[in-house]
Amino acid sequence: MDSIAILDFGSQYSRLIARRIREAHVYCELFPYDALPERVLSLQPKGFILSGGPASITTPGAPTIPDYVLDSRLPILGICYGMQALAEALGGKVAAGVRREYGSATIETLIDNDLLPPGSQSVWMSHGDRIETPPPGFLILARSENSSIAAIGDPEVHYYGVQFHPEVRHTPGGNAILRAFLLDICQAQPDWVPDSIIEEAIAKIREQVGNRRAVAGVSGGVDSTVAAALVQRAIGEKVDCIFIDNGLMRLGEADAVAAMLRMIMGDRLIDIDAGSLFIEALTGVTDPEAKRRIIGEKFIQVFNSEAQKLGDIDFLMQGTIYPDVVESSATEGRHSARIKSHHNVGGLPESLPFKLLEPLRYLFKDEVRAIGLALGLPPSLVRRQPFPGPGLAVRCLGEVIPSRLKRLRMADKIVTDELNAAELLHEEVAQAFAVLLPVRSVGVMGDQRTYAEAIAIRAVTSEDFMTADWARLPHDLLARISNRIINEVEGVNRVVYDITSKPPATIEWE
Repeated sequence: MDSIAILDFGSQYSRLIARRIREAHVYCELFPYDALPERVLSLQPKGFILSGGPASITTPGAPTIPDYVLDSRLPILGICYGMQALAEALGGKVAAGVRREYGSATIETLIDNDLLPPGSQSVWMSHGDRIETPPPGFLILARSENSSIAAIGDPEVHYYGVQFHPEVRHTPGGNAILRAFLLDICQAQPDWVPDSIIEEAIAKIREQVGNRRAVAGVSGGVDSTVAAALVQRAIGEKVDCIFIDNGLMRLGEADAVAAMLRMIMGDRLIDIDAGSLFIEALTGVTDPEAKRRIIGEKFIQVFNSEAQKLGDIDFLMQGTIYPDVVESSATEGRHSARIKSHHNVGGLPESLPFKLLEPLRYLFKDEVRAIGLALGLPPSLVRRQPFPGPGLAVRCLGEVIPSRLKRLRMADKIVTDELNAAELLHEEVAQAFAVLLPVRSVGVMGDQRTYAEAIAIRAVTSEDFMTADWARLPHDLLARISNRIINEVEGVNRVVYDITSKPPATIEWE
């Protein structure tokens, strides 16, 4: 399967580049610019894309293009900082711009080329430096009002650079530009489609597991369920499935999940009710990271106890997906901040003698859903809302106790029911849920003073859950949800609506 390597120089849009490439049905992976060469080249890429970044190539010590990229003689597309780094590496001259260029701009294609369409088009700029002189052999392909060199290229060696961001929606023709680079210049085949993904994943699972056995840790969410179905398809009765009800699921969800998993796994499903153990372990805990750690540790304890009863097990299957990996840990060679920990990312404790089996590790959420449908899973399952591994513990801000969990479950059910009734969930709203806040405020009900907690409603639109925007729900729908929560959920007297995008916030509140 053909692939593209993206070198990340720190751009806020780097992950969008990966999304756009996958949307063109070409496989790609995102690497820090200083990743080990053998790690990047093991992908056997058909070409490189160099992302933008916050640095200035004119500053001493600024990130530069690794030698192996140029030595490979493969096609290169530099975007914003990536274009400047490419020009600098090949003998061009980059300087601070007289005028910075941020936001929408119009570029004009100057000569026919394989990358840009003819004529003028609207693009999204975000740069301060500019190229004064292109490298030898490069042609000026486009200009804008504020930039006489908005795109460059050397058709002989298939090196190209654009000063704008083709990956963002604010560049309407950006997808066509990226496809031109992928399909025409790199000659990559658009074979990253569900059937080929499944075929390749099954082959890798069989090669990794061989004649040994695996156990699947399934939460009931889309990711772990699709992963379990994929592994079951690959190795059949050599995988057992353990579902642990941690007492932190949504209303009625534990029973529904167990029934659904039994349809997939048959008698290979082991259903464990451990809710009381988790709730007890969370007593008095309010810090969200501490909650995640405790739930992860307790899950490992319970899981390990059950797995040992199965005999010799070599692999543990998890439903880790690409956003989990990106959010949880710094990538090799890059000093990035961990946003939040995921209990299924970062390796296993030494007490668990299993090797990891993660068939979805490099897939985005929409790709996981497509695979689930291709595997024949019910659409109702595949379209289920994402749910955090630690469950309602991270939506129940403050201490997690049974009475507060009940309050949150009832409010969450109202949110989901009303959005389903309005036919908004899944079609227009990617995810919606309630959050119980550890905040009490004064209210009035039936002429009586109340002092109760608040519920926050979170509803977002998103393609891949790497970025998200708050959903513009109709006001009458919000009013109906609020009225129902106030009237039906004891202990709540205030409802608020979260209008924060991701970034700067995360989708979850903790």
